[in-house]
Amino acid sequence: MRVSWGLLAFPAAASAIENGINGWLRYAPLPNNERPPNLRLPGAIMALSTNKTSPVYTAGQELQAGIKGILNQTLPLYHEPDEWLGSTILVATTGEFHGGKPAATLADDGYLLHVRPGNVVILGQTERGALYGAFDYLSRIAQGRFSDADLIANPDAPIRWVNQWDNMDGSIERGYAGASIFFRNNTIPKDLNRVSQYARLLASIGINGIVVNNVNANANLLTDANIDGLGRIADAMRPYGVQIGISLNFASPQTLGGLSTFDPLDRSVISWWTDKTNRLYRRIPDMAGYLVKANSEGQAGPLTYNRTLADGANLFAKAVQPHGGIVMFRAFVYDNHINPADLKADRAKHAVEFFKGLDGQFLDNVVVQIKYGPIDFQVREPASPLFANIPQTNTAIELQITQEYLGQQSHLVYLAPLWETILNFDLRADDQPSLVRDVVAGHRFSNKRGGYAGVVNVGTNTTWLGSHLAMSNLYAYGRLAWNPNQDPQALLEDWTRLTFGSDPLVLGVVTEISMASWPAYENYTGNFGIQTLTDILYTHYGPNPASQDNNGWGQWTRADHNGIGMDRTVSTGTGFSGQYPAEVAEKFESIETTPDDLLLWFHHVNYTHVLKSGKSVIQHFYDAHYAGAETAQTFPIAWESLRNKIDTERFNDVLFRLRYQAGHSIVWRDSICQFYYNLSGIPDSTGRVGKHEYRIEAEAMALKNYKLTGVNPVETASNLTAVVLVSNHTSGEATTKLNFDSGKYDVTINYFDLIGGKAHYKAFLNGKLLLEWAGDLEDKLGHTFSTKLDGHSATRVTIRDVQIQKGDVLKITGVADGNELAPLDYIAVLPQGVVD
Repeated sequence: MRVSWGLLAFPAAASAIENGINGWLRYAPLPNNERPPNLRLPGAIMALSTNKTSPVYTAGQELQAGIKGILNQTLPLYHEPDEWLGSTILVATTGEFHGGKPAATLADDGYLLHVRPGNVVILGQTERGALYGAFDYLSRIAQGRFSDADLIANPDAPIRWVNQWDNMDGSIERGYAGASIFFRNNTIPKDLNRVSQYARLLASIGINGIVVNNVNANANLLTDANIDGLGRIADAMRPYGVQIGISLNFASPQTLGGLSTFDPLDRSVISWWTDKTNRLYRRIPDMAGYLVKANSEGQAGPLTYNRTLADGANLFAKAVQPHGGIVMFRAFVYDNHINPADLKADRAKHAVEFFKGLDGQFLDNVVVQIKYGPIDFQVREPASPLFANIPQTNTAIELQITQEYLGQQSHLVYLAPLWETILNFDLRADDQPSLVRDVVAGHRFSNKRGGYAGVVNVGTNTTWLGSHLAMSNLYAYGRLAWNPNQDPQALLEDWTRLTFGSDPLVLGVVTEISMASWPAYENYTGNFGIQTLTDILYTHYGPNPASQDNNGWGQWTRADHNGIGMDRTVSTGTGFSGQYPAEVAEKFESIETTPDDLLLWFHHVNYTHVLKSGKSVIQHFYDAHYAGAETAQTFPIAWESLRNKIDTERFNDVLFRLRYQAGHSIVWRDSICQFYYNLSGIPDSTGRVGKHEYRIEAEAMALKNYKLTGVNPVETASNLTAVVLVSNHTSGEATTKLNFDSGKYDVTINYFDLIGGKAHYKAFLNGKLLLEWAGDLEDKLGHTFSTKLDGHSATRVTIRDVQIQKGDVLKITGVADGNELAPLDYIAVLPQGVVD
């Protein structure tokens, strides 16, 4: 008789550790008053598999651990049907349960959940489908939302993958949560415990595949030693039904194999890839396949030899086809040396230009992986027209969970509502309903394969993504990939209950600030489809609208003294609008029928152009940026109401980040508003831009050992100027008399926090210490930091509830460290409730 009582490697739910490592799988004890009255558990768990690498076997362990954690009941776990004759939670495949006959109602990976008091049946069409059903059952119990049920759940699309952009040296491109869990020092580490934990999280939301390395791939991944390491990664993820794939460097036959060419039609190249693929499948028989980035941003590809992109994709497709593998071929192909002087040039057109003529030429195990918008994960874009232009080709949508252009996990931005706008975008191909979600799932054009690829970039940080709240995006991604018809707010509420518990106040606050976060971020970064007005030439983090134009990257705004926006019309512009099917193209061709939220994506207009709201474009810019920043100020205030409702570690970590976001949103607001005021010369009708009655500029204070300095872009400093210490290894002071009416104020200090040093600061009021801090945000936040004084490094601290008498003296002292010369921008003395 096989009986398992242990909880194996699963986290103990009763543990006091709440550092994020368990994500939404905490299995926290459910209070008695939240337990459903009709919940009556069977006497045992029966998982019909004795194979310890089987997801069915894993499902049994998960059920045992989850029920122990949530309900404090330990159920014995059996694996053979004759070992227990009482009531059970039965988990199995339909074939095992029905004597080899699959259930006709279930698709691949689908599951059936039959719940009655004292009797539970969880059946999967596949082994991982059974595991998905077990996770669903536990999720319902953990949320206290349990009821008797007869449920059939099928995934909407067969491909539900995540992409990691991990490099072999252990770094992660666009990673904001520490080093790689897959690679270290150009090899695969021996300890892969975090890999198994990650697979568990992915399986719980229905993810069935992962590409473990960067699309900018290193050919050395294909050495024999690293292939064996990849095999160990696959072994670690297999019990959760997560198949691994890898990104390939197209030039590998030359750079690694020593051939004179990487021409995809050359026989020696074909032979090299075939041999390498066979070697991979011998070590990883269930490898999912390949991901290929070619001829984009300096990567090698078939165009080098005047071959087509289909020739390149099919090279790999033929190699993996005998093994049942697929090839995800990225449509992110564009020229990054575009001439900005050419008014017909448009990076947004490139995907259709490269791929439309190849429709029908890709083998049936190739899936073209298309970024959701035509540019690059911006705060708002129209859906890529390529989805409608290759109907005979399998497609997948590429979404970005890691917030490259959207706050890099240092800003709360719940992304599911953004994704919803794309997935529900109706392309109207052939004048028929053609929602993006139906195209990528294969429904609209009757394609066999298709689905979702999400760029995640988890790291060694215990929060996985570098922020507790950012995990809502990973959770929502998996749930939407399974069923894109789900409501983003409902998904958020599920995640909140699983992550923080079911307290109504907690649920309300997390829902409120998260649902407000994307509109707020769009407001204080970029509006009307102008893109995220960040620094595209450096870190993609802070504000720098000037960087968008006059370069070869093509993320242009065409902003000048008179107007702004890309003319993408057929009649007078780049012609991009004509890449959509006729009905959509006609809508976007006209200013009158283009929605205001995409106006500047499709049209160049004067700043004085009147919107449907009745406001001018420039006034809306001002108003939106102030409104977005004001909304961000409410986030930490709302979160503070949860003190003692959430464990101390997670409460403090989230509060710190929300306070940082509130400050940085003002950096964004001021930078963007000042830039467009300087460019257009049109004042804000309310008189806010450039006028700050509660601020005292650092350069206007009495300075000791401080000197004036410029910043770049200039708008990222208040009054366009900051001060720094005269040299390294020095200290200095900035002092001012406060001529405000006596009362209670919040005192804010804007400064710059760079990498390369950790300056030390103190703030005194009449000689009494108010606050002491260091320029050490690089140790506390994960976004890409800057070595310069700019919109990335600009930040602030706030001292709440300071009692001030008119004439009091405020002094800031700074001690330089490294290249961080204790830079200061301004102080603001704010009456309570006033947003600076």
